[in-house]
Amino acid sequence: MQRALSSYNQSFSLRTVHLLMYHFTNTNVKKIGPKEFTSLFYSLQNWRSIFERFDKDRSGKIDSTELRDALLNLGYAVSLVVLDLLVSKFDKTGGKSKAIEYDNFIECCLTVKGLTDKFKEKDTAYSGSASFTYESFMLTVLPFLIA
Repeated sequence: MQRALSSYNQSFSLRTVHLLMYHFTNTNVKKIGPKEFTSLFYSLQNWRSIFERFDKDRSGKIDSTELRDALLNLGYAVSLVVLDLLVSKFDKTGGKSKAIEYDNFIECCLTVKGLTDKFKEKDTAYSGSASFTYESFMLTVLPFLIA
């Protein structure tokens, strides 16, 4: 899978591929069918267009302001503290450049989307708060940390 996706004029880290697999299969299974692969491929094209639209300076990287705008466009309003954490986490230079490349942009978006979706499952009243048991919390967060 990594090789197939990486040959599309872009290399993807194994972690990004694992998150893509998790997102498109909703399991940690390491197989994906033709239908899921097609959906994945079209999603990658969509993320590429979003990345390019918000990479205002055409640097090939998205800084925190551009990431905030991209996430808002995708429907995710995160605080500045969370935004800084996301940029630090997904910046390949370990936070030095304060910007993320396309591969890590996908990983970041999948993480935000996945965690938000899991949170919404618990926040049935859409109040912005939810209760988790420790086990439930771990099962919610760990797939995104160990992908």
